[in-house]
Amino acid sequence: MEKGWKGLPYKTIAQHYDQIFGTKVYKIPVAVVDDCPNRMGLKGMETCAFCDVWGSAARSEAFSLELPVQIQKYKTHIQKKFKAKKFLVYFQAYTNTFTKVSELEKNFNLALETEDVVGFVIGTRPDCLSPAVLKLWEKFNQQAKVFVELGVQSFFNDDLIFMKRGHSSEASLEAIKKINDNTSVDLGIHLIFGNPNENIERIKKTAHIVNSLPITNVKLHNLHILKNTHLEKIFLKNEFSPIDLPLYCDYVGAFLSELSPKFALHRLSAFASRWDELIAPAWTADKMGTHQKIIDFLRENQIFQGRDFIASTPEEERLKSLLKLQASPVLI
Repeated sequence: MEKGWKGLPYKTIAQHYDQIFGTKVYKIPVAVVDDCPNRMGLKGMETCAFCDVWGSAARSEAFSLELPVQIQKYKTHIQKKFKAKKFLVYFQAYTNTFTKVSELEKNFNLALETEDVVGFVIGTRPDCLSPAVLKLWEKFNQQAKVFVELGVQSFFNDDLIFMKRGHSSEASLEAIKKINDNTSVDLGIHLIFGNPNENIERIKKTAHIVNSLPITNVKLHNLHILKNTHLEKIFLKNEFSPIDLPLYCDYVGAFLSELSPKFALHRLSAFASRWDELIAPAWTADKMGTHQKIIDFLRENQIFQGRDFIASTPEEERLKSLLKLQASPVLI
């Protein structure tokens, strides 16, 4: 919490985790798969326009390490840096259900054998959800806590075509329903803002769709350009320009204003950890600076999560009032 303010103008994922575990938990990012349906060209699909060779992995060196080594290495680093005591193993890179169920089960068991690991997070996509995978998630959710992050990216098919996602908005909605109907895992989605056809009304509609979904959390990204991607090719041809920070702030503000206060936010923008591979926009490499500029924009415009959301229950009204209070300056 910054000096002079009561808190952030949105519900954080840390608050969500604290409600579940009663303490702060930290993610240990690991990489155990090195492919996805798009990269393999299944059913005529192409690599996503924004995806580089590392498939969203935060630490590219992880691919050369066995899973237990990865977990222990990054756990030790996080312990020293944050004095962390509880952890979630984050299966992040590529599509973590795009492998044999027996291999998934082995990886999940290895994760939970680690001391102080209270659950794990799985990154996947809407078209890689077999009945066996859902059954496996539910099995482990009875032992620990399973979180699933689904790469929806957009609820508009022209955006998905531009990003070369290889799945439709309808497929995303069906996947969310399938997970909710067949498991009790904690489900969240990823969204990307900055596509060519976007506008404020589309962003608001995205929030309205999210409000209707059986999920608990959202992670926001800005569409940015990395080396050796399709976006780089069309950027160099002047066929695509990434979103600038002022407009992105407008989009985040519009989204949060309409979003129910019950949802937790992982983050408000993407961060290019491998800054040497970032083509544009440059602000994507400035993690804390970008975060602060978005927060400053929200406060200057008196925007907080749920500001324009019409609460229908006493709990929603309570959460909305709390976030309004958190977004207010401290009177001295």
